[in-house]
Parts: sequence; C-alpha cells; structure tokens
Amino acid sequence: MPTMTGRKQAASDLLNSQLGDHRARHLQVSQRQLATPYGNVGILVDDAESPLAWLARRRGRDGRPLIEPHQLQSGERLRAEFTRGHLMPRITSNWEDPIATGRRAGSGVSGNFTDVVIAARQRVRTALDAVGPEFSGLLLDVCCFLKRLEDIERERAWPARSAKVVLQLALDRLARHYGLSAEAVGHARASLQTWLAPDAGFSVDGT
Repeated sequence: MPTMTGRKQAASDLLNSQLGDHRARHLQVSQRQLATPYGNVGILVDDAESPLAWLARRRGRDGRPLIEPHQLQSGERLRAEFTRGHLMPRITSNWEDPIATGRRAGSGVSGNFTDVVIAARQRVRTALDAVGPEFSGLLLDVCCFLKRLEDIERERAWPARSAKVVLQLALDRLARHYGLSAEAVGHARASLQTWLAPDAGFSVDGT
C-alpha cells in the first residue's frame, strides 16, 4: 500500500505531466473529486484562482471554515457546468467555427453546440432557477466569474463582510438543489424488499 509521501509524489508527477513543470511550480493546483450526474470525476483545480477554495481554507473566529465542504463542492459543480456549457463570454475571435456554415464566427448558433454543451447549459439554468434571483447573480460572480467578495461588496455598495454571509446562504440553497449536505442523512433502518409472493414471508433471525 503506497505511503502518504508516495501518494503526494504520484499526484505531483501527474500534475507535472498534465501542466508542465513550469506551470505546476507556479500554480496552487490540487486534485478534487467532483460529483456529476454521471458519477464522480477527477479534476485539477487552481486553488489560487477560486475564491471558494480561498474561503474553504480560512477559518472564522469559531474555528470553523468560512465555507463548508458541501458548500465548496456545490459551487465548484456550478462552475464546472458553467465551463462545460461554454457560457464564459468570449474576449477574442472564434477561429473554431466552421467556415462552411456560412455564418459569422462566434454567432453562437445553437446548431453548432453539442448535446453535452446544451445539457450543461440547461443544468446551469435549472440550478440558478432553484436558488432564485436573490442569489443567482452572486453565485455567478463568485463561482463562475471568480470575483472576490471585496469587489462584489464595492460594486453593490454592500457593507463590509456582508457578502460572505449572503454567499453562505446562496451556497446552502445551491447545495440543497444538488442534493448535498453537511451530514449524510437517511433512514436509520431501511426496509427490506424481496421478490417473494404476497402471502410469503421470512425472518432475518430465523424465527
């Protein structure tokens, strides 16, 4: 069984192979498991880039993280869907649009989108509808456009340190939409289901 040092070295080797030695040394990159509708997938995340990761590493006066793991996971899931749906506005020309379509590059014609992109956009829209208009703009700014809370407070003329409280509420609602919670919940004892005839029965203890 590999030791902790061996696992760290393996992760470092993987990052170097995927990012290159130079970029891996200058980025705070880590591996995370992201829950998706198709199961957990491994992703590389630049912790220095994400405001959520920064908040998750900091602790408040009570010693608890500024955002909980399930809140971080829900925010990163929204960001992954946003990225998968190609929803980030373009700031350069689109050279990938086929000339044969006869349409201007970057026109955003839905016929050029794959089913994966369309499905990701639908999931983003559903998630934002679930959290409501009070929180959707803030989640887009922080999770998808990676704005710092200080910048959001200045832009919206909010009191200092108020964005953190609103963000926690927004992430809680987003986590509830994704079915994530701080604790695993469920029935203390699940009922048994069998293929027995309606008038048949059995006992676990053999009585």
